[in-house]
Amino acid sequence: MPVWILFALTSSLCLGFYDIFKKISVRGNNVLVVLLLNTLFGTLYLSPVLAGNLASGHWGLGDTVAGHLLIVVKAVIVLSSWILGYFAIKHLPLTIQGPINATRPVLVLVGALCIFGERLNGLQWAGIIAGFLSLYFISRIGKKEGFTLKGSSWLWMSVGAMVLGAVSALYDKYLLRHYLPLEVQAWYSLYQLLLMAVIVSLLFRFDSRAGAVKFTWRWTIPCIALFLTVADVAYFYSLSQEGAMISIVSMVRRGSVIVPFIYGVVALHEKNVKEKSLDLGLLLLSLGLLVAGSRM
Repeated sequence: MPVWILFALTSSLCLGFYDIFKKISVRGNNVLVVLLLNTLFGTLYLSPVLAGNLASGHWGLGDTVAGHLLIVVKAVIVLSSWILGYFAIKHLPLTIQGPINATRPVLVLVGALCIFGERLNGLQWAGIIAGFLSLYFISRIGKKEGFTLKGSSWLWMSVGAMVLGAVSALYDKYLLRHYLPLEVQAWYSLYQLLLMAVIVSLLFRFDSRAGAVKFTWRWTIPCIALFLTVADVAYFYSLSQEGAMISIVSMVRRGSVIVPFIYGVVALHEKNVKEKSLDLGLLLLSLGLLVAGSRM
């Protein structure tokens, strides 16, 4: 199995636990404060990289203003996706929100084909088609539980987070052609923290609704950033490997839906388990075909 696939699978597993810790942290909690702390812990975990850059007399990213501006753009895209995604996961069942997020590779595939000229073999195309079918079935299940695009702002937020996540994934492919993975991750984490601190300060000052929900500290909050940091390190190293395909890496990462799905069924007792399990099986088949195709 190619090394970049192993990194992608590692990233996928960590993302699954990241979603669980995120769900536990935001339930009945102030989403903005949880997100601010997530960006703070993420920056702290990666601070040795920043310290190493500065100690050597360099600012990283080629020591250029242009490089840092590109990372600021990355931070804006990711933070926008996170804000929407955090509110969505607070209000949607994990067994609905997870599969919606798993639609991201479809958009990434279109972008990879159009922008980077990637080409898929037969098994990989079969995996993509199975992924499309999986998305269709989960949309039907969501209707049963009252979550439709017409009547649920939380569903729109989940879709918005997914679209921005796809944009971020395509942008990552471009960034990693020019900069080191850990430098990209460390600096965009710092810029996210600064942006989120400004956003929270302004909202709490000028919008009374921002602080209406009480914040409660939970041990799962630092775990969000920890598992996301490991997932992102594995993801960036996957993309930086020779022969790595962003369309396949993105789809493999969406296998993370399995972990929160099991948690949603076992711990949260979410509904329509049989139909969702069949859909999950189809998603697993899709991932299996993609991984098998990458070995050809």
